[in-house]
Amino acid sequence: FDLTMEIVSENCAYLSNMEVFQLLDKEKLVEHKHSNTATVAYQTLKYLEKTPCKAQNNDQVTNFLNAIQHYNFTKAEKLQLVNLRPTSIIEMQLIIEELDERLKTEEELENLIHIINRFFPES
Repeated sequence: FDLTMEIVSENCAYLSNMEVFQLLDKEKLVEHKHSNTATVAYQTLKYLEKTPCKAQNNDQVTNFLNAIQHYNFTKAEKLQLVNLRPTSIIEMQLIIEELDERLKTEEELENLIHIINRFFPES
């Protein structure tokens, strides 16, 4: 039995931490026969349990992405906003490239933080 992986399509899709968490959480109910993959899955699940994704669901993510659509963020930036749930302007500056040029007023920045908090309340 060969467990080697082959990359079929590089960057086919991005997965959020929530999607990975849900998949691994579902899979933990299935018995793993290969201890290497079971260990990696277990450690990843334990890590993700300490992140905002544990309290997220599909509807929240979809509604959040719809709410920020007008900001024209890249896919990677949207993914990081979902995964990291930034709560300060400093955190957003680390995620969103050229934030000061794209969101020019403090009101726009505060509005984005408000949107994040509305869809992803602190757990």
